This record gives sequence, structure tokens and C-alpha cells, in this order.
Amino acid sequence: MDLDYFVSRHRESLLRAGNAPCVSSRASHRALAAGYAERIRQLREASVTATLAIAA
Repeated sequence: MDLDYFVSRHRESLLRAGNAPCVSSRASHRALAAGYAERIRQLREASVTATLAIAA
């Protein structure tokens, strides 16, 4: 899956957390958002590493 997918899912999870009717739903959506944020970080880091490797 690509970065755009994870960014979209992250945004959607945050919106759902903000609109969730109960504490457990908010927590679940926030946990999903945190997972997507971590995956986004990993993909961005890998992209920078690959770019630096090509430039070297």
C-alpha cells in the first residue's frame, strides 16, 4: 500500500475518533490513527533513505 492510502486512513480515523459516540470507539479510532501514523513515518523514512542511497 502506498503513502497516500495511509495518509487518507489516518485522516479518516482521526475524524471518526472526533465523532465517536463513546469512549471505547474514540480509543479504537485513535489507536488506528496511531498505527497509521507510525506506518507513514516508516514509509517516509524509507523514502528518504532510498533517495540518499541513490544520490550517493
